[in-house]
Order: sequence, then C-alpha cells, then structure tokens
Amino acid sequence: MGTVRQDVDVTRVRTLFISDVHLGTKGCQADLLIDFLRHYDADTLYLVGDIIDGWRLKSGWYWPQAHNDVVQKLLRKVRKGSRLVYIPGNHDEFLRDYVGSTFGGIELVDHAIHESADGARYLVIHGDHFDLVVRHARWLALLGDWAYGAALYLNTHLNIVRRRLGLTYWSLSAWAKLRVKNAVNYIGRFEELLSAEAKRHEVKGVICGHIHHAAMHDGFGVRYINTGDWVESCTAVVEHYDGRFEIVRWAGRQAAPATGEEPMPAPAAAARAAA
Repeated sequence: MGTVRQDVDVTRVRTLFISDVHLGTKGCQADLLIDFLRHYDADTLYLVGDIIDGWRLKSGWYWPQAHNDVVQKLLRKVRKGSRLVYIPGNHDEFLRDYVGSTFGGIELVDHAIHESADGARYLVIHGDHFDLVVRHARWLALLGDWAYGAALYLNTHLNIVRRRLGLTYWSLSAWAKLRVKNAVNYIGRFEELLSAEAKRHEVKGVICGHIHHAAMHDGFGVRYINTGDWVESCTAVVEHYDGRFEIVRWAGRQAAPATGEEPMPAPAAAARAAA
C-alpha cells in the first residue's frame, strides 16, 4: 500500500541535504522520510551517502513498497526541476564505480563543493574515508553493525509500545550511543578529522553524514554540519535562501507505516562508534 496523498504546506528551500537512509533494511524510517519529502522542496538536493544499503541487500533482499516510494519521490523532484547530486557512502559503495556519470538527471560524484547563498563554500562528503575502523578493519565494522542492529531491534519494540500510547518516535539506540564514553570520543574525533579536511580544501565548512549524529557547530575552527540519518534521528539539513543552515528533526512527526511491517534493525556506519 502506498502513502496516501494529502494537501500539505510545502516549504521551499535553496538546498536540502539527506544521508544515511539505508533503503533495503528494516530499520529505515521510510514513511517518515516520505512525509518529510512531501513537506520540503529544494532547488538542489544532495544525497550524502548510504541512501541504499548494499551491505544488507547482499545478505538478503528486503525492499517494501515504502522504500520504492522514497525512490519515486526523489525522481519526481528531479522531473520537477530540482538538481540532485548523489555522493555514495560505504554502504552504497557499489555506486562509486559510476562516479562522474549522470543517470536520469542524478549526478554521481565522489564529493562536492557547495556554494551557499551568501557565497560561502562547503565541502560535501559522506565521511567514511575518515573512519579508521571502516578503512582498516572491515570485519570490526561489520561486528559493530551487528551490535547496532541489536540495539535497533530493542528500539523497534519500544516504539511499538510508544505508538500504542499515542507517543511519537524516539530512538533508544541514539540515546544510548551518546552515553557511551567510547562513542562520544569517536564522534568528537570524527568531527575533528572532517573539520581538518574542510580546512585542507580551504572552505568555510564541511557537510557530511556517516555517523548517524546530526550536529552543527564551529568547534574545530570551521563550520561542521552532519545531516544525521533516517534510521535513528530522522534528520535532514536545509539551507534557506538567505544562506542560513538548519537541522530539521522529523522524528516528532509520526507517519503511519505504509507496509504493515514494523521496522527492525539495520546496519549503519555509526555502529563503529559503539563497537
């Protein structure tokens, strides 16, 4: 069953940044993303990696109608005139073989330099190249995925109860991650490395994903912006027409499941933080 169309107020923004959707996994909050995309349109849309989870699809096919609806919604925005730039991450690394190509109006690039409305330049990159666990210990990264998936499994059943009580989505795994010392240290180190890469490119800041932790700050001498994810936090980053950036948190908006199946665990690079 597809998502029911309703009249909604659409907010038009200059640029929209989304990452870590993990289509092809049961943890993907596709219904919330569809709802978000119905409420926001942009001149340019960046997909900042891990949109499709090739790691999980290799081990077992999972592709419900809601995941197809996400793809169709994105393609519809391209047909309506939005520019769409896709920067593959480590979970959709199979697309890196096609970097430099354009398919159906979708530009595939390794990274991008985005110029904001006020003339500032930002490096847009997924960020997995700066994750030493992914680069040098893939088996440990996959072990981290298993642990992360177990946390999301518990999170699923918690949110079943919350929905029955009329409460909105809340991520137990995200809450726990920020209270584990090693995870907090990992996030800080990741932010520092990405900020250093922005300085190397002589830009004002960096816009990335990968660790499933939405943030925006100037703590390392440049503007660091992380788009978050659509597994735990359900966040995106928008640039308004005055050049102002904003993290939009959509988890408080509860969308009804489109398939009748409850979300279950999905792998994500952020698992490395808690592994």
